[in-house]
Amino acid sequence: MSSTPPPSPSEQEPRSLQFEDWLTVIVMAALALITFANVLVRYFTNSSFAWTEEISVFLMIALALIAGSAAVARDQHIRIEYFAEGGSALRSKRLSMLGAATVAVLFGVIAVLSVRVVWDDYRFGETSPGIGVPQWWYSIWLPVFSALITLRAVGLFIRRSRSKVDDSEAARPQEPQA
Repeated sequence: MSSTPPPSPSEQEPRSLQFEDWLTVIVMAALALITFANVLVRYFTNSSFAWTEEISVFLMIALALIAGSAAVARDQHIRIEYFAEGGSALRSKRLSMLGAATVAVLFGVIAVLSVRVVWDDYRFGETSPGIGVPQWWYSIWLPVFSALITLRAVGLFIRRSRSKVDDSEAARPQEPQA
């Protein structure tokens, strides 16, 4: 059991996270409706909508990026809990800040580099393989969501850097959580 006190209201998740939560609900509902409509059409006509697979794959990728943004903002991204939660509170704080900075740099680079991909898709008139719409309609969301994740990681870094660590907590090692 951890002796870490519950986070103060300033350390809890940001109020603006409702954006990601609502986007998640909308994307999941769209996925369910598209899939259900395709199942019904396939059952009654022995054929299916050709566009459903392409749209579903896009929505699943968007869902992963949206959920990644929410996970970063809530400080629930992937990490090794033994190292992240073990040791002193100061060490945990510093590792959390390092993780947030690393995520911000990674997704910042992805956002910048993927703008070139979108530009190339637009400039060369690439179309999607399934239904033939412009490919940039899909690829534009990678830099957008990557920038969102970058902003969430910067926000987490700032929240963690402002959080106070008691001197007694900083000096005393904590038990790692099981």
